[in-house]
Amino acid sequence: MAGASMNAIKSRIKSVESTRQITKAMELVATSKLRRAKERAEGSRPYHKLLWQTTLSVMQNANHEEIPFLAARDVKKTCYIVIAGDRGLAGGYNANVFRLTRSLWENEEHSVLPIGKKAVEYYTRHGEEVVTTAFASAANITPDDCIAITALVCDMYEKEEIDRLVLVYTGFRSMLQQQTAYEQLLPFTNDAKEETKADRYTTEPLCDGDIKELISYLIPLYLSGVLSSAVDESLASECASRRNAMNSANKNADEIIGTLQLHYNRARQAAITQEITEIVSGAEAL
Repeated sequence: MAGASMNAIKSRIKSVESTRQITKAMELVATSKLRRAKERAEGSRPYHKLLWQTTLSVMQNANHEEIPFLAARDVKKTCYIVIAGDRGLAGGYNANVFRLTRSLWENEEHSVLPIGKKAVEYYTRHGEEVVTTAFASAANITPDDCIAITALVCDMYEKEEIDRLVLVYTGFRSMLQQQTAYEQLLPFTNDAKEETKADRYTTEPLCDGDIKELISYLIPLYLSGVLSSAVDESLASECASRRNAMNSANKNADEIIGTLQLHYNRARQAAITQEITEIVSGAEAL
């Protein structure tokens, strides 16, 4: 019996060690990808901020009621652009995004434009109204794709197929902190933005022509920049979440192996003690 128990424990130890090798390799891959994704996310922030400041400075001279992207209207239907990952094994990264989105559209008519394989699979499986599934690979989203997405949703907004546009993504704060967030993109508003130094930018050279035409051009450009930045933030967050998840899995595997090794040593000691007892008993019988 002791021998059988020892063999079972030894088999379990080998199984956990094999799993640990896989999770260790995944942690190293995620760490390598995270370095590049982090640099890309941090590099997009200055561009995003400058584009926001420029857009805000132009808006100061605009009549919001005359421009569809700025005018407030009754919200009958909202479109949500949801950015999730292409794969799992990233802790609560995908689940947190889906949970936040559900809380936002509760009892509201809505449609979804998913970005990322997991988002496409999730909303298709749950029977939600999906605008398009053409952007199922978040890792391969390019600035041109962001422009195409923006053109699509802006056209829907101008045709009044939707009355509000909301972006849901995961913001990258640090290696250990990623935060799900949302931002209303249309109608365009600066209520949720922090104060910026927009007064540093003069609108006079930009406004010689039709201000309405200028803003109608500038808003989609700004939204594509926001979307591109959000994709970069989400990719960095996904890599960080997967790295943290695999690191935790490695630590758990080490603890399990340590516990199993202790049980194995005890079983081995019990087997040796039993053998010694049998030998002594046999010697006494002689």
